[in-house]
Amino acid sequence: MHLSDIPFGITDWQRIEPTEHTGEHGVARWRTRQFGAVRVRLVEYSAGYRADHWCRTGHILLCVAGELVTELEDGRQYRLAPGMSYQLADEVAPHRSCTTTGATVFIVD
Repeated sequence: MHLSDIPFGITDWQRIEPTEHTGEHGVARWRTRQFGAVRVRLVEYSAGYRADHWCRTGHILLCVAGELVTELEDGRQYRLAPGMSYQLADEVAPHRSCTTTGATVFIVD
């Protein structure tokens, strides 16, 4: 990733209108900023959320609140608590998110 042509700025995430994305179960509310080719999101997953697809996009993801389980298509699962993160490149490991309690995550991709 090369960050260029992004002036200094501050984002008040509560002022960004969320977009809703339904999962297999539950809903994800994305607050999104786009900086050139870099997308930055604050995502709130409802309790009981489970993604409806396997994602192949690379991310850097930080769990801010709640608990998030990331499932890999090969069957591995990773539980993230606040302060934990994961990172992966595009096409490395198809994955999806789920949570029983709800979670808030910060994602750069």
